[in-house]
Parts: sequence; C-alpha cells; structure tokens
Amino acid sequence: MKRVDDFRLRLGKHELVPIMIGGMGVDISTAELALVAARLNGIGHISDALVHDVSDRRFDTSFIKDKTKLYKYNINNSDKTDIKFDLDLLAEATRLHVGRTMEAKQGDGMIFVNCMEKLTMNGPRDTLRVRLASALDAGIDGITLSAGLHLGSFGLIEDHPRFRDAKLGIIVSSVRALQLFLRKNAKLNRLPDYVIVEGPLAGGHLGFGLDWAKYDLHTIVAEVLQYLKDENLAIPVIAAGGIFTGSDAVSFLEAGAGGVQVATRFTVTKECGLPDDVKQEYFKAQEEQIIVNTISPTGYPMRMLSNTPAIGSNIRPGCEAYGYLLDGNGSCSYIDAYNREVEANPDNKDFKVMDKTCLCTHMRNFKCWTCGQTTYRLKDTTRQLPDGSFELLSAEHVFRDYQFSVNNEIALPS
Repeated sequence: MKRVDDFRLRLGKHELVPIMIGGMGVDISTAELALVAARLNGIGHISDALVHDVSDRRFDTSFIKDKTKLYKYNINNSDKTDIKFDLDLLAEATRLHVGRTMEAKQGDGMIFVNCMEKLTMNGPRDTLRVRLASALDAGIDGITLSAGLHLGSFGLIEDHPRFRDAKLGIIVSSVRALQLFLRKNAKLNRLPDYVIVEGPLAGGHLGFGLDWAKYDLHTIVAEVLQYLKDENLAIPVIAAGGIFTGSDAVSFLEAGAGGVQVATRFTVTKECGLPDDVKQEYFKAQEEQIIVNTISPTGYPMRMLSNTPAIGSNIRPGCEAYGYLLDGNGSCSYIDAYNREVEANPDNKDFKVMDKTCLCTHMRNFKCWTCGQTTYRLKDTTRQLPDGSFELLSAEHVFRDYQFSVNNEIALPS
C-alpha cells in the first residue's frame, strides 16, 4: 500500500513532499508552523490577514496603536469612508512578516503566503498590489491567491522582477472558476504554477453556497484534472478540504493530484497560533457543533464551531484599528447590521447581532472559531490527559503521520 512519501510534488526545479499546510489567518498558520513544513521538505503557508497586527505581536511594532490614534476621532461615526491604510506602512508590515520568516527558513521546502482578495481594506486594488509586491520583495517562495476570483491580481504585479520567478497559485472550487482565471490572464502569458482545488469540507470561508453538501472534492478534482489535460496544461493540482489521514491524501495522489493541502489537524499543534484553551475547544467539538453560516461580512458562507463567541456578539465595529473588510466605499455589512440593532434597541446594551460579525476584531482576538468539517475527529488523534484536557501535538508529528501512515491509521503521540 502506497504512502504519501511515495509521491513528489514538482514545482519547477523543486521536488517536494506533496504536503502543503494551509494558510490560516489571523496568524493561526504562524511562521513557526510554516517553517516546520519547509524544514521537512513540504510547503508551509503564512497569511497576510491583519498583517499590521501580526507584526505588532511578532516584532513589537505599533501599527495598530498608531492607526487607532490617527482615526480616534471617527470611532463613534458610522461612516467609515475616512479610514484608509497607509500603503508605505502596509508594505513595511508585510516585508517584516514575510522577510523575517524567510530569513529563518531551513531545509529544502518552500514557504508561501496566503493572500485573500476579500481583504479589500477600503482600497481593493491599491492595497492588494502592495501586499503582493511587498511579499515578493521580501523573498517569499510563492503566493497563493485565495478568497476571490483574483481575475486582475496577476496584472497587478506583472511588472515586478519576480513575477515569473516566484511560484504563484490560485484556489478554486470549480472548473468554471479556473477557466475564468485562465481566460482573464491569457494575455500575460503567465500560467499559475499550481491550482489548489478546495472542496466543500474545508474550514473557514467556502467557495460554495449553502448547498455545499451537494458537492464532492474527488469529483471536482477529477473535473479540473480532465480540463487541464484537455487543454494540454501541465499545472499541478493540489486537493484540499477534508483530507484527514495519509490514506485520504494517497487517494487523491493516485488519482493524479500533485499534492494535498491540509490544515485542520495542524490547528491543535503546538506551533499553531490559536491559544491553547481554544485548541481544547477544537478537541472537544462534536460533529453537530460544526456549522456553516453566513455571518461573515465577505459574503461567503463560513464553517465554524457553533459555540464560537463571535456568533451573536454586539461588539462595536473596530474599523479605526483594523478595517480590513471595508470595501472601496468604506462600507462593511457588519457596520450596517450593528447600526440596525443599535437603532432597534436604544435602551438595551445587551442586544445581539446574529446575521453578521465583526470578523476583523473577532479573528484578531481568536473569538471566531472557524474549522474544517473533520474537526470533531481531532480527539482521536491524541490522548486525553488525567485533567481531562487533550495533549497538544507537534507539527512535525502530524506532518510525518500524513507522510508515512497507511490503512487510514493515525499515529498517537509517543
């Protein structure tokens, strides 16, 4: 019986263990987690979501404090059009986060940055260009374009000296999305170096509607592989979403995928950025607690635990400090939902906002417990300690288990 280690992912001159750790924001996929994957000859992701705050935590900068001070006058104003990101500071924060990570890299693997198009930052085009270019400036091995179609993203960096050197990939959930991307970028004569096909069991934001359960990752991967074959395009396909064991991974590799992207099992590793008490919530989760809702201001359905504190919170919009989801007009659907409830409850400070959440603030504070559909199985990957808590795993242990396990077995910690 084959193991994941019997396969290799080829990206240009690189031959890699075909395991990619997903880019979970905000700093859930930490630099430490990505560095383990690279050391073991796989691919690790960091995320540039709320990169100013990540920099403040990692390097003791004061980007968030300074931005809050600058826009303090506007905190009680429901109109957020004034809230802008200083592009030079955005570039500085990105270069710090990416550059320091790359300086620490060891081994023959690679580190990519996950870049979400839906982080519109009240300047969708300009801020995205700076995020992409600054990551390339800082030496990132590759960029994964996520949370959006990214039809114009390649064009934003086509003049960058590393545009054809760095690995650039796109996350899609259908053949149609990939076709749109390739058609839009055909004039650039620059194909993506890899395509991540993310299925309906993935964590966080989904590229599906509330009918997600009608879709199947194996089917979508097969359709994408057939399309690429028909078009004579040699682009590696990475399967993602619900791949819980090495045997699950092998089933995709044998079917023609170049690699797999995994994340859920790494959320409870020591290197993951989630606080330890939140990791215990993931271990304790039952299948019925894993839900898909539409409370994200991005417009995408999002999978999370039903007991996540972000659901029903009435926290004041934190745009002066963050504002990452403000659209080009300075609007966010949470602001509208919050103001509606304030107006409807003038004498009640304990009202709930059920239909949307302040995603920036809650993700920053690890109060939005997004998760994959297989999260309820995490308790079976470790042992329960005498105090009732579950033992945290090392990222290397989980990586090696994916790499070498057979027969759907899971290696418990020694």
